[in-house]
Amino acid sequence: MGEFELLAKLRERLPEPGPRVRLGSGDDAAVTVPGGATATSVDAIVDGIHFRRAAASPEQIGAKALATALSDLAAMGAEAGEAYVVVGVPPDLDEDDFLALLDGMLALAAATGTALVGGDVTRAPALTLAVTVVGHAAAPELLVSRNGAEPGDVLILTGELGGAAAGLLLLERPELAAAVPGETAELLRRRQLEPRPRLRSGLGLARAGARAMIDLSDGLGGDAGHLADASGVGLRLDAAALPLAKGVAEVAVAAGRDPLELAASGGEDYELLAALPAQRLAEATVAIGEAAETTLAPVGEAVAGSGVEIRLPGGGRLKTSGFDQLAARSDRPP
Repeated sequence: MGEFELLAKLRERLPEPGPRVRLGSGDDAAVTVPGGATATSVDAIVDGIHFRRAAASPEQIGAKALATALSDLAAMGAEAGEAYVVVGVPPDLDEDDFLALLDGMLALAAATGTALVGGDVTRAPALTLAVTVVGHAAAPELLVSRNGAEPGDVLILTGELGGAAAGLLLLERPELAAAVPGETAELLRRRQLEPRPRLRSGLGLARAGARAMIDLSDGLGGDAGHLADASGVGLRLDAAALPLAKGVAEVAVAAGRDPLELAASGGEDYELLAALPAQRLAEATVAIGEAAETTLAPVGEAVAGSGVEIRLPGGGRLKTSGFDQLAARSDRPP
C-alpha cells in the first residue's frame, strides 16, 4: 500500500479532535486555538534502542512512543493537548502492523485526553516513531520547570523504581524469570513495554506547589543530576527510602546486580521526582491520592551546594549511572 492510501486509512481511525483543534490531520498543517500557555516536547523511539519488535507488540510500541513524550508534559504539570507523530516505516512492516501501531497510540491518547492531529510517514531502515506533544496550562507560571528547587525543599517521588529495568533484564535473559512468581515477572515486563505517563500526578503536584520536577526516563541517578544542575542546588537522597517495585530485588540478585543500583540507574520508569516546600508535603500527598494514579514517597531533600548523593543506610554512597542516548555502551541496552 502506498503512502497516501496508508495515510487515508490512518485518518479513518482518528477520533474527532478536541475543542482546541480547528483543523486536524489531512491538510498541510494543523490549526489549534490553545489559549493560556503551552508546553511542547519532542521524543523519539527507535527499534533496537528503545524497544525490540521481537519482544513488543505493535500496539505496545505505538503506545510507548506516545507515553514517553507525554511523560515530559507530566513533568511540567501540564494538561495533555495535541500530538503529532512521524513514523519511519521499514520494508518489513506491513499494513496490519502499521495500523496496530496507530491503534495502540490511539488507545493511550483516549485514556489521556490527547488529540492526534497531524504527522508524517516516511521510509526508514528501522522502525522509528517521533512524537511531538503539546500540553496546556491557564498561565505560564502554572507550569513547573527543573530550575526552581531551593535548599530545604523536600524531594518526593511518585510510584516505584526499578520495574522497567528489571523487566528489560527479564526480556533479555528469560531464565531470570525463575527468581520471581510468574505474575510478578509479567508485571515487570509490562513496566518496560507499557510505560504510563503520570499526567494526573504531575498536574496535582504542580497545583500543590512543586517548585521543580523531572520525569525519570534515564534513571534516578542521571535525572536527579539534571534537576540539581538546573536549580543550582545539591540533592541528598535516602537510598533506604527509595520504593522498589515488587520483584526488582530478586531479579537484580539473580542477574548479579545490586538492587538499589539497578533501581537508581535503570531508566524508563517514567515516575516523577519533584521538589516542594516541606510544609506542602501533606497537600501533595492528598493531590496524589485524588489523582488515583500512583503513590508518593519522600526520598530526600534539596541542600545548598551541588550534585547528587544517594546515601546508603551504613553511611556510604550509592554509585549510579544514567542512560546516555549517544554512548557507545549504556546500561539500558536494546
